[in-house]
Amino acid sequence: MAAKRREPIRERELTGLKYLGRISSLLERLRPVGCERDKAGNRTLFFDQYCSLILLYLFNPIVSSTRALVQASTLKKVQRKLGCSRASLGSLSEAASVFDPELLREIVGELIDRAPLQAERDPRLKDFAHTLTAVDGSLLKTLPQITQACFATRNDKGWKLHTHFEILKGVPVKMAVTDATGKGPANEKQVLRRQLEADRCYVTDRGYEDFSLFNNIVAAGSSYVCRIRNDHHFAADEVRELSEDARAAGVLEDAVGRLGSPKSKRIEHPDHRVRRIVVKVEVHPKRGGRKRTAATKDLVLATNLLDVPAEVIALIYRCRWMIELFFRFLKHVLGCRHLLSQHPNGIEIQSYCAIIACLLISLTTGKKPTLRTYEMLCYYFMGLADEAELLAHLNRLPPHEKICK
Repeated sequence: MAAKRREPIRERELTGLKYLGRISSLLERLRPVGCERDKAGNRTLFFDQYCSLILLYLFNPIVSSTRALVQASTLKKVQRKLGCSRASLGSLSEAASVFDPELLREIVGELIDRAPLQAERDPRLKDFAHTLTAVDGSLLKTLPQITQACFATRNDKGWKLHTHFEILKGVPVKMAVTDATGKGPANEKQVLRRQLEADRCYVTDRGYEDFSLFNNIVAAGSSYVCRIRNDHHFAADEVRELSEDARAAGVLEDAVGRLGSPKSKRIEHPDHRVRRIVVKVEVHPKRGGRKRTAATKDLVLATNLLDVPAEVIALIYRCRWMIELFFRFLKHVLGCRHLLSQHPNGIEIQSYCAIIACLLISLTTGKKPTLRTYEMLCYYFMGLADEAELLAHLNRLPPHEKICK
Protein backbone atom coordinates (compact mmCIF):
# COMPACT_ATOMS: atom_id res chain seq x y z
CA MET A 1 0.00 0.00 0.00
CA ALA A 2 1.38 3.40 -0.93
CA ALA A 3 2.20 5.72 1.94
CA LYS A 4 -0.24 8.54 2.50
CA ARG A 5 1.13 11.80 1.22
CA ARG A 6 1.52 14.51 3.85
CA GLU A 7 -0.45 17.69 3.33
CA PRO A 8 1.72 20.75 2.57
CA ILE A 9 2.48 23.11 5.45
CA ARG A 10 0.49 26.35 5.38
CA GLU A 11 1.66 29.68 6.76
CA ARG A 12 -1.25 29.97 9.19
CA GLU A 13 -0.27 26.65 10.78
CA LEU A 14 3.14 27.94 11.90
CA THR A 15 3.45 29.34 15.43
CA GLY A 16 6.21 30.83 17.57
CA LEU A 17 7.66 33.14 14.90
CA LYS A 18 7.40 36.05 17.34
CA TYR A 19 9.93 34.29 19.60
CA LEU A 20 12.45 34.29 16.76
CA GLY A 21 12.30 38.08 16.54
CA ARG A 22 13.85 38.28 20.02
CA ILE A 23 16.84 36.19 19.03
CA SER A 24 17.57 37.42 15.50
CA SER A 25 19.89 40.24 16.64
CA LEU A 26 21.96 37.77 18.70
CA LEU A 27 22.18 35.28 15.85
CA GLU A 28 23.48 37.88 13.38
CA ARG A 29 27.05 37.42 14.65
CA LEU A 30 26.98 33.85 13.30
CA ARG A 31 26.58 34.97 9.67
CA PRO A 32 30.32 34.73 8.73
CA VAL A 33 30.80 31.32 10.38
CA GLY A 34 31.57 28.51 7.94
CA CYS A 35 32.09 30.83 4.98
CA GLU A 36 35.88 30.29 4.82
CA ARG A 37 35.49 27.41 2.39
CA ASP A 38 33.01 29.34 0.22
CA LYS A 39 35.53 30.66 -2.30
CA ALA A 40 32.89 31.26 -4.97
CA GLY A 41 30.70 33.34 -2.64
CA ASN A 42 27.55 31.41 -3.56
CA ARG A 43 26.50 30.11 -0.13
CA THR A 44 22.75 30.53 0.37
CA LEU A 45 22.29 29.01 3.86
CA PHE A 46 24.18 30.67 6.71
CA PHE A 47 24.65 29.61 10.34
CA ASP A 48 22.18 32.16 11.74
CA GLN A 49 19.52 31.04 9.25
CA TYR A 50 20.17 27.38 10.01
CA CYS A 51 19.67 28.04 13.76
CA SER A 52 16.49 30.01 13.03
CA LEU A 53 15.10 27.10 11.02
CA ILE A 54 15.86 24.69 13.88
CA LEU A 55 14.08 27.04 16.30
CA LEU A 56 11.13 27.09 13.88
CA TYR A 57 11.14 23.28 14.06
CA LEU A 58 11.22 23.35 17.87
CA PHE A 59 8.28 25.74 18.12
CA ASN A 60 6.08 23.88 15.61
CA PRO A 61 5.06 20.22 16.03
CA ILE A 62 3.76 20.31 12.47
CA VAL A 63 7.38 20.70 11.26
CA SER A 64 8.50 17.19 12.13
CA SER A 65 11.49 16.45 9.88
CA THR A 66 14.25 17.94 7.76
CA ARG A 67 12.10 17.61 4.65
CA ALA A 68 9.34 19.53 6.44
CA LEU A 69 11.89 22.28 7.16
CA VAL A 70 12.72 22.43 3.45
CA GLN A 71 9.03 22.92 2.70
CA ALA A 72 8.62 25.52 5.46
CA SER A 73 11.54 27.52 4.05
CA THR A 74 9.58 28.03 0.82
CA LEU A 75 6.85 30.03 2.60
CA LYS A 76 7.04 33.79 2.15
CA LYS A 77 6.23 34.45 5.81
CA VAL A 78 9.13 32.27 6.95
CA GLN A 79 11.53 33.81 4.44
CA ARG A 80 10.53 37.30 5.56
CA LYS A 81 10.81 36.58 9.30
CA LEU A 82 14.04 34.58 9.09
CA GLY A 83 15.67 36.46 6.24
CA CYS A 84 16.43 33.26 4.33
CA SER A 85 15.67 31.79 0.93
CA ARG A 86 14.55 28.26 0.16
CA ALA A 87 16.86 25.75 1.86
CA SER A 88 17.64 22.55 0.02
CA LEU A 89 17.86 19.15 1.68
CA GLY A 90 21.55 18.97 0.76
CA SER A 91 22.41 22.33 2.33
CA LEU A 92 20.63 21.41 5.57
CA SER A 93 22.50 18.10 5.71
CA GLU A 94 25.85 19.77 5.00
CA ALA A 95 25.27 22.49 7.61
CA ALA A 96 25.59 20.00 10.48
CA SER A 97 29.25 19.37 9.63
CA VAL A 98 30.20 22.91 8.56
CA PHE A 99 29.00 25.04 11.49
CA ASP A 100 30.57 25.04 14.98
CA PRO A 101 28.06 24.45 17.83
CA GLU A 102 30.45 25.90 20.44
CA LEU A 103 29.71 29.41 19.12
CA LEU A 104 26.15 29.10 20.40
CA ARG A 105 27.37 28.95 24.01
CA GLU A 106 28.05 32.70 24.04
CA ILE A 107 24.48 33.40 22.91
CA VAL A 108 23.11 31.02 25.54
CA GLY A 109 25.18 32.84 28.19
CA GLU A 110 23.75 36.22 27.22
CA LEU A 111 20.19 34.90 27.39
CA ILE A 112 20.90 33.31 30.78
CA ASP A 113 22.06 36.70 32.10
CA ARG A 114 18.69 38.13 31.07
CA ALA A 115 16.69 35.31 32.69
CA PRO A 116 15.05 36.33 35.99
CA LEU A 117 16.60 34.79 39.10
CA GLN A 118 14.07 32.71 41.01
CA ALA A 119 15.99 32.48 44.32
CA GLU A 120 13.45 34.64 46.16
CA ARG A 121 10.97 31.79 45.80
CA ASP A 122 12.69 29.98 48.65
CA PRO A 123 14.57 32.18 51.12
CA ARG A 124 16.71 29.25 52.28
CA LEU A 125 18.44 29.19 48.89
CA LYS A 126 18.60 32.93 48.26
CA ASP A 127 22.07 33.54 49.72
CA PHE A 128 23.64 30.20 48.79
CA ALA A 129 27.33 30.76 47.97
CA HIS A 130 27.62 28.46 44.95
CA THR A 131 25.41 28.28 41.85
CA LEU A 132 23.13 25.27 42.26
CA THR A 133 23.62 23.12 39.15
CA ALA A 134 21.84 19.82 38.56
CA VAL A 135 23.74 17.45 36.27
CA ASP A 136 22.29 14.47 34.43
CA GLY A 137 22.14 12.75 31.05
CA SER A 138 19.30 11.66 28.79
CA LEU A 139 19.30 9.12 25.99
CA LEU A 140 18.51 10.27 22.45
CA LYS A 141 17.92 7.25 20.22
CA THR A 142 18.49 7.52 16.50
CA LEU A 143 15.84 4.94 15.64
CA PRO A 144 12.43 4.03 17.07
CA GLN A 145 12.76 1.63 19.99
CA ILE A 146 11.37 -1.47 18.25
CA THR A 147 13.52 -0.95 15.17
CA GLN A 148 16.55 -0.27 17.35
CA ALA A 149 16.02 -3.50 19.29
CA CYS A 150 15.71 -5.56 16.11
CA PHE A 151 18.39 -4.09 13.86
CA ALA A 152 20.81 -2.04 15.98
CA THR A 153 24.48 -2.93 15.76
CA ARG A 154 27.14 -2.39 18.41
CA ASN A 155 28.01 0.94 16.81
CA ASP A 156 24.39 2.10 16.75
CA LYS A 157 23.70 2.84 20.40
CA GLY A 158 22.16 6.26 19.92
CA TRP A 159 23.36 9.43 21.62
CA LYS A 160 23.40 10.77 25.16
CA LEU A 161 22.78 14.39 26.06
CA HIS A 162 24.77 15.47 29.15
CA THR A 163 23.19 18.60 30.63
CA HIS A 164 23.96 21.19 33.30
CA PHE A 165 20.82 22.86 34.67
CA GLU A 166 20.82 25.96 36.90
CA ILE A 167 18.18 25.28 39.53
CA LEU A 168 17.47 28.81 40.74
CA LYS A 169 16.99 30.17 37.22
CA GLY A 170 15.23 27.07 35.98
CA VAL A 171 17.22 26.93 32.73
CA PRO A 172 19.84 24.63 31.16
CA VAL A 173 23.25 26.27 30.76
CA LYS A 174 25.44 23.65 29.09
CA MET A 175 25.10 20.50 27.01
CA ALA A 176 27.47 17.92 25.58
CA VAL A 177 26.65 15.08 23.20
CA THR A 178 28.38 11.70 23.31
CA ASP A 179 27.52 8.22 22.14
CA ALA A 180 25.27 6.28 24.48
CA THR A 181 27.73 3.48 25.29
CA GLY A 182 28.73 5.09 28.58
CA LYS A 183 32.31 3.93 28.10
CA GLY A 184 35.58 5.85 27.94
CA PRO A 185 35.10 9.54 27.06
CA ALA A 186 31.33 8.95 26.88
CA ASN A 187 31.12 7.95 30.56
CA GLU A 188 28.97 10.48 32.40
CA LYS A 189 31.54 10.90 35.18
CA GLN A 190 34.27 11.64 32.64
CA VAL A 191 32.05 14.16 30.83
CA LEU A 192 31.36 16.02 34.08
CA ARG A 193 35.04 15.91 35.02
CA ARG A 194 35.92 17.68 31.75
CA GLN A 195 33.29 20.39 32.31
CA LEU A 196 33.91 21.33 35.94
CA GLU A 197 33.81 25.03 36.83
CA ALA A 198 34.48 26.98 40.02
CA ASP A 199 31.78 28.28 42.39
CA ARG A 200 29.14 25.70 41.49
CA CYS A 201 27.31 23.18 43.63
CA TYR A 202 26.82 20.07 41.49
CA VAL A 203 23.66 18.16 42.41
CA THR A 204 23.83 14.61 41.07
CA ASP A 205 22.21 11.21 41.33
CA ARG A 206 23.90 7.89 42.01
CA GLY A 207 25.23 7.59 38.47
CA TYR A 208 27.86 10.21 39.39
CA GLU A 209 28.98 8.48 42.59
CA ASP A 210 32.77 8.49 42.30
CA PHE A 211 35.23 9.44 45.05
CA SER A 212 37.84 10.74 42.61
CA LEU A 213 35.17 12.91 40.97
CA PHE A 214 34.33 14.33 44.40
CA ASN A 215 38.00 15.25 44.80
CA ASN A 216 38.04 16.89 41.35
CA ILE A 217 34.99 18.98 42.21
CA VAL A 218 36.55 20.22 45.44
CA ALA A 219 39.86 20.92 43.67
CA ALA A 220 37.97 23.03 41.10
CA GLY A 221 36.65 25.27 43.88
CA SER A 222 33.11 23.89 43.84
CA SER A 223 30.88 21.71 46.02
CA TYR A 224 28.62 18.72 45.49
CA VAL A 225 25.48 17.03 46.78
CA CYS A 226 25.35 13.46 45.50
CA ARG A 227 23.17 10.49 46.28
CA ILE A 228 25.32 7.46 47.16
CA ARG A 229 24.79 3.80 47.97
CA ASN A 230 23.57 2.96 51.45
CA ASP A 231 26.31 0.38 52.11
CA HIS A 232 29.42 2.57 51.75
CA HIS A 233 31.80 2.37 54.70
CA PHE A 234 31.64 5.61 56.68
CA ALA A 235 33.71 6.47 59.76
CA ALA A 236 32.00 9.32 61.58
CA ASP A 237 34.06 11.58 63.84
CA GLU A 238 31.20 14.02 64.45
CA VAL A 239 27.52 13.16 64.84
CA ARG A 240 25.32 16.24 64.77
CA GLU A 241 22.11 16.77 66.66
CA LEU A 242 19.11 17.25 64.40
CA SER A 243 17.08 20.45 64.61
CA GLU A 244 13.30 20.54 64.49
CA ASP A 245 13.44 21.85 60.90
CA ALA A 246 15.71 18.97 59.90
CA ARG A 247 13.39 16.39 61.45
CA ALA A 248 10.42 18.01 59.72
CA ALA A 249 12.28 17.68 56.40
CA GLY A 250 12.70 13.93 56.97
CA VAL A 251 16.38 13.99 57.98
CA LEU A 252 17.26 10.89 60.04
CA GLU A 253 21.05 11.22 60.42
CA ASP A 254 23.67 13.94 60.01
CA ALA A 255 27.34 13.09 60.50
CA VAL A 256 30.78 14.21 59.29
CA GLY A 257 33.74 11.90 58.79
CA ARG A 258 35.65 9.78 56.29
CA LEU A 259 33.92 7.99 53.40
CA GLY A 260 35.25 4.70 52.01
CA SER A 261 36.86 1.67 53.57
CA PRO A 262 40.53 2.18 54.57
CA LYS A 263 41.21 -1.45 53.58
CA SER A 264 40.31 -0.84 49.96
CA LYS A 265 43.28 0.02 47.74
CA ARG A 266 41.51 -0.19 44.38
CA ILE A 267 39.77 3.15 44.54
CA GLU A 268 40.75 6.71 45.34
CA HIS A 269 39.29 7.92 48.62
CA PRO A 270 37.95 11.42 49.29
CA ASP A 271 40.81 13.69 50.35
CA HIS A 272 38.43 15.89 52.37
CA ARG A 273 35.90 15.46 55.16
CA VAL A 274 32.57 14.25 53.87
CA ARG A 275 29.18 14.90 55.36
CA ARG A 276 26.69 12.01 55.26
CA ILE A 277 23.00 12.86 55.54
CA VAL A 278 20.23 10.25 55.59
CA VAL A 279 16.77 11.41 54.52
CA LYS A 280 13.51 9.45 54.59
CA VAL A 281 11.62 9.98 51.34
CA GLU A 282 8.37 8.70 49.91
CA VAL A 283 8.64 6.26 47.02
CA HIS A 284 5.78 6.57 44.58
CA PRO A 285 4.35 3.28 43.28
CA LYS A 286 5.01 2.36 39.67
CA ARG A 287 2.28 2.78 37.11
CA GLY A 288 0.31 -0.25 35.99
CA GLY A 289 -0.22 -3.55 37.70
CA ARG A 290 -2.09 -3.93 40.93
CA LYS A 291 -2.71 -0.92 43.09
CA ARG A 292 0.01 -0.32 45.67
CA THR A 293 0.36 2.13 48.50
CA ALA A 294 3.25 4.59 48.62
CA ALA A 295 6.24 3.38 50.64
CA THR A 296 9.24 5.14 52.16
CA LYS A 297 12.97 4.53 51.88
CA ASP A 298 16.18 5.96 53.28
CA LEU A 299 18.10 8.11 50.83
CA VAL A 300 21.81 8.72 51.59
CA LEU A 301 23.46 11.98 50.47
CA ALA A 302 27.17 12.83 50.48
CA THR A 303 28.39 16.43 50.39
CA ASN A 304 31.37 18.60 51.28
CA LEU A 305 29.05 21.38 52.50
CA LEU A 306 29.75 21.20 56.23
CA ASP A 307 28.09 24.44 57.40
CA VAL A 308 24.79 24.31 55.51
CA PRO A 309 21.74 23.15 57.55
CA ALA A 310 20.79 19.52 56.94
CA GLU A 311 17.25 20.44 55.85
CA VAL A 312 18.70 22.74 53.17
CA ILE A 313 20.89 19.90 51.85
CA ALA A 314 17.77 17.74 51.59
CA LEU A 315 15.97 20.60 49.83
CA ILE A 316 18.83 21.03 47.34
CA TYR A 317 18.68 17.39 46.35
CA ARG A 318 14.89 17.53 45.96
CA CYS A 319 15.41 20.36 43.47
CA ARG A 320 17.20 17.89 41.20
CA TRP A 321 13.83 16.80 39.81
CA MET A 322 13.78 20.03 37.78
CA ILE A 323 16.32 18.64 35.30
CA GLU A 324 14.06 15.60 34.79
CA LEU A 325 11.18 17.94 33.93
CA PHE A 326 13.47 19.74 31.51
CA PHE A 327 14.29 16.49 29.70
CA ARG A 328 10.58 15.75 29.48
CA PHE A 329 9.91 19.23 28.10
CA LEU A 330 12.83 18.88 25.67
CA LYS A 331 11.62 15.58 24.23
CA HIS A 332 7.83 15.80 24.40
CA VAL A 333 7.14 19.51 23.86
CA LEU A 334 10.13 20.71 21.82
CA GLY A 335 10.27 17.49 19.83
CA CYS A 336 13.91 16.58 20.43
CA ARG A 337 13.13 12.87 20.46
CA HIS A 338 13.62 13.20 16.70
CA LEU A 339 17.11 14.20 15.60
CA LEU A 340 17.39 16.38 12.51
CA SER A 341 20.98 15.23 12.02
CA GLN A 342 23.01 12.16 12.90
CA HIS A 343 26.26 14.17 12.92
CA PRO A 344 27.57 14.99 16.45
CA ASN A 345 27.88 18.68 15.51
CA GLY A 346 24.31 18.71 14.23
CA ILE A 347 23.00 17.11 17.41
CA GLU A 348 24.84 19.69 19.55
CA ILE A 349 23.49 22.56 17.43
CA GLN A 350 19.96 21.19 17.86
CA SER A 351 20.57 20.81 21.61
CA TYR A 352 21.81 24.40 22.03
CA CYS A 353 18.88 25.65 19.98
CA ALA A 354 16.62 23.76 22.39
CA ILE A 355 18.29 25.63 25.29
CA ILE A 356 17.68 28.91 23.44
CA ALA A 357 14.03 27.93 22.93
CA CYS A 358 13.62 27.25 26.67
CA LEU A 359 15.25 30.57 27.54
CA LEU A 360 13.02 32.45 25.11
CA ILE A 361 9.96 30.92 26.75
CA SER A 362 11.31 31.86 30.19
CA LEU A 363 12.04 35.42 29.11
CA THR A 364 8.64 35.79 27.45
CA THR A 365 6.60 34.43 30.35
CA GLY A 366 8.71 35.95 33.15
CA LYS A 367 7.42 33.22 35.48
CA LYS A 368 8.29 29.68 36.39
CA PRO A 369 5.96 27.23 34.56
CA THR A 370 3.94 24.72 36.58
CA LEU A 371 2.70 21.33 35.40
CA ARG A 372 -0.45 23.05 34.13
CA THR A 373 1.78 25.48 32.21
CA TYR A 374 3.58 22.52 30.68
CA GLU A 375 0.24 21.14 29.49
CA MET A 376 -0.90 24.54 28.19
CA LEU A 377 2.32 24.91 26.19
CA CYS A 378 1.66 21.47 24.69
CA TYR A 379 -1.81 22.60 23.64
CA TYR A 380 -0.42 25.86 22.24
CA PHE A 381 2.32 24.22 20.18
CA MET A 382 -0.17 21.65 18.87
CA GLY A 383 -2.52 24.45 17.83
CA LEU A 384 -5.30 23.46 20.27
CA ALA A 385 -4.88 26.68 22.31
CA ASP A 386 -4.35 30.13 20.85
CA GLU A 387 -1.95 32.81 22.07
CA ALA A 388 -4.62 34.67 24.05
CA GLU A 389 -5.49 31.52 26.02
CA LEU A 390 -1.82 30.85 26.74
CA LEU A 391 -1.26 34.42 27.96
CA ALA A 392 -4.38 34.21 30.13
CA HIS A 393 -2.95 31.13 31.82
CA LEU A 394 0.45 32.79 32.35
CA ASN A 395 -1.18 35.83 33.92
CA ARG A 396 -2.86 33.58 36.50
CA LEU A 397 0.45 32.11 37.69
CA PRO A 398 1.41 33.23 41.21
CA PRO A 399 4.51 35.48 41.21
CA HIS A 400 6.28 33.78 44.12
CA GLU A 401 5.60 30.08 43.78
CA LYS A 402 8.34 27.95 45.31
CA ILE A 403 10.46 26.05 42.80
CA CYS A 404 11.49 23.36 45.29
CA LYS A 405 9.16 21.67 47.71
